[in-house]
Amino acid sequence: MRNMLPARRLWIPVIAAVALIGSARSSSAQGFISPFYGYNFGGDAGCPEITNCEDKHANYGVAFGALGSVVGFEAEFAHTNDFLGASSAAQSTNVLTFMGNFMLAPKFGPIQPYGLAGIGLIRTSVEGAGEDNDENQAGYDLGGGLIAFFSSHVGIRGDVRYFHAFDVLDLSRFPNLARETKLDFGRFAIAVVFKF
Repeated sequence: MRNMLPARRLWIPVIAAVALIGSARSSSAQGFISPFYGYNFGGDAGCPEITNCEDKHANYGVAFGALGSVVGFEAEFAHTNDFLGASSAAQSTNVLTFMGNFMLAPKFGPIQPYGLAGIGLIRTSVEGAGEDNDENQAGYDLGGGLIAFFSSHVGIRGDVRYFHAFDVLDLSRFPNLARETKLDFGRFAIAVVFKF
């Protein structure tokens, strides 16, 4: 393992997310959990564009938090297999993200558009060329979407988010990926929202 963040720095996003969710709950917000499914595109992803992409790889995860009539907060875990797409060198690149997000989400009846921004952890795992490499990087995300509620407790949402790492990811030990980059990519996802 190389360039691992100290263990105490990995807890910063977790503590921040818990604090933000707790403050939202105290402001008469409703808790929610939202499993989602989507795919990455642009930047370093194997899919160069949000449309007309033949090498889509599933991105799935879950968000949980609290949502009021104007603002909300969430913590989100997501995972992608073969993030960089097909590789002739039989390399596998997986990406795990954990983000704590602030949401600006004004409610208009059953419709709730939102924008969000947050910080957290981007973890990459590369396997191939006879060796493995795992790295943790601090990063941020920005995005927005729309939630439509069918009842007071169930809805669907769709959003687009952009993720960017603060630190450089070193892939120089892998012949087919020999480069250094600050990992960045977009993600489109759809989700079910359960409020409680």
